[in-house]
Amino acid sequence: MGLIKSSYACMLTLAMDIVGGKWKMVILWQLRNGVVRFSELKRRLNGITQKMLTQQLRELEDAGLITRTVYPVVPPKVEYSLAEEGTKLIPALDSLCQWSTNYATSHGIIESSCCATHMVEKKTT
Repeated sequence: MGLIKSSYACMLTLAMDIVGGKWKMVILWQLRNGVVRFSELKRRLNGITQKMLTQQLRELEDAGLITRTVYPVVPPKVEYSLAEEGTKLIPALDSLCQWSTNYATSHGIIESSCCATHMVEKKTT
């Protein structure tokens, strides 16, 4: 992967090297409910370029957080899902989502769909 070093003074730095950046946590969040095709991920991540999505997915795959499945068909069909290690991150992302939702509420920030939808789903289940 290249970003991971052999030692860290702070484990949060390791976490940031693995899932930091604008898109990685959101990609993991989008995969929390199951398999998603590349084109669907691109639609869900408003503003990401194909090149950036490909790069972020490769880095998450290299880190062992997601699994990539390629089907030998034309046109190409590629699906992504959380690997076991990626699934372990979902409770942390859920907590972060809850914290950011509370922060948004207390600071007059309008929620959009990502975490707000999940919080509604969670309350009804």
